[in-house]
Amino acid sequence: MKQTFNPRFLTLLCFILAIALLRIANAAQLTPFANYSPIGALGLFGGAYYSSRWKAFALPILTLLVSDLVINKVVFQGKYGAMYDGWYWIYGIFALIVLFGKVILQKINVKNVVMAAIIASVSHWILADTTVWIGGGTDLRTMLPLSKDWAGLQQCLLQGFPYMKNFLVGTLAYSAIMFGAFELLQVRFPKLAVA
Repeated sequence: MKQTFNPRFLTLLCFILAIALLRIANAAQLTPFANYSPIGALGLFGGAYYSSRWKAFALPILTLLVSDLVINKVVFQGKYGAMYDGWYWIYGIFALIVLFGKVILQKINVKNVVMAAIIASVSHWILADTTVWIGGGTDLRTMLPLSKDWAGLQQCLLQGFPYMKNFLVGTLAYSAIMFGAFELLQVRFPKLAVA
C-alpha cells in the first residue's frame, strides 16, 4: 500500500509557509526584523531539502509570488500595482539562489550554509543592482539617472550595499534557524530524513 502522508514534505512546506507569513509581517512592519529578509534563506532551504527538482524550484518561487501579491495588494494597497517593476529579474535571481541551495548544500553543515548564504547575498546584490543600473536607476546623490558607464554602475552598487548587508544578515539568521531546526527535527523524528 502506497503511503499518502509524507511527513517530510509537509514539514518542509510548513517551514516555507511560515517564512511567507513572516515576510508579509515584515513588509507590514509588524516585526522588529522588518529590514531583514528571509527570502534568501527560503531559496537555499528549498533547494537543499527538496530532492525533486520541480519542488525545489516551484514551491519557493510560488511562495515568493503569493507573498509578493499579498504584500503588493494588501500591505501596500496596490500602490505599486500587482507586481513591482523588474520583478522578473528578481525571480530569476531567486531561482539562482535555489540553484545555489541545490548545488552548494548537497552536504548540510554550518560551513556550507554560511558559504551558500554569502554567495547568495552577494550574487543577489550584484545582479539586482546591475538590473537597476541597466533599467535607468537614480543616482541618489544627484537625483538624476545613473550614468551608463563604470562609474554609474559603481554608484548603483554602492547605493545598494546597505540593502545587501541586511539581506546577508537576514539570510544568515533565517538560514541558521531554518536549517538548524530542520536538522534537529530529523534527528528527533527519523521519518523526516531522506530514505
